[in-house]
Amino acid sequence: MEKQDMDGERYNIQVSVETQFIEKESDPDQARYVFAYTVTIVNQGSIPAKLLTRHWIISDAEGRTQEVRGEGVVGEQPYLQPGEGFRYTSGTILDTPLGVMHGSYQMLADDGERFDAEVSPFRLVDPRVLH
Repeated sequence: MEKQDMDGERYNIQVSVETQFIEKESDPDQARYVFAYTVTIVNQGSIPAKLLTRHWIISDAEGRTQEVRGEGVVGEQPYLQPGEGFRYTSGTILDTPLGVMHGSYQMLADDGERFDAEVSPFRLVDPRVLH
């Protein structure tokens, strides 16, 4: 019989995101808006897990959507013990000053279980358009 936490949370990866508009690399005249996002991933479950792949869905203000899939994040596949975290910064370029991203990380727990860590939608905003 497997040991479980009292709350049953064996696989619990918490993801938070902070975004930043990169004005010096953006060029509104060329419909180029550059954003950085910093992601913090914390294993709040009771079993170690490794981040295998990522899947992002990125939408701009005109409804154009791009999907990004790949191994790991920023060239790494972090292995997180319970309570451990990993933080990284990446970026994306949009054709509009507003957009939304969401997605998931595909994880592999030490017991062989694969599961997704969902990333809730977050906004990409050029603050100059919010006047």
